[in-house]
Amino acid sequence: MAATLPIDQDLFDILVCPLSKAPLKWVEGALVSTDAATRRRYTVQNGIPIMLLEASQTLDEAEWQRLMDADGPVGQGHPASP
Repeated sequence: MAATLPIDQDLFDILVCPLSKAPLKWVEGALVSTDAATRRRYTVQNGIPIMLLEASQTLDEAEWQRLMDADGPVGQGHPASP
């Protein structure tokens, strides 16, 4: 069963981790950076992604890998500038 995004698909597709610029994955009610080096988790409150580093959580490697292995959509990320 596909996860229902709490935010607009177009917004989800352009959001990236503010630290690593990696695309995000929607999993278990949060946005998780797909970057293995930073492993950041961002909350969504009332349909608004909270993309502040000071409000995010750094996951340990095992938890980040578990979330990466779980079902959930991954955004496209922002295209690189030419």
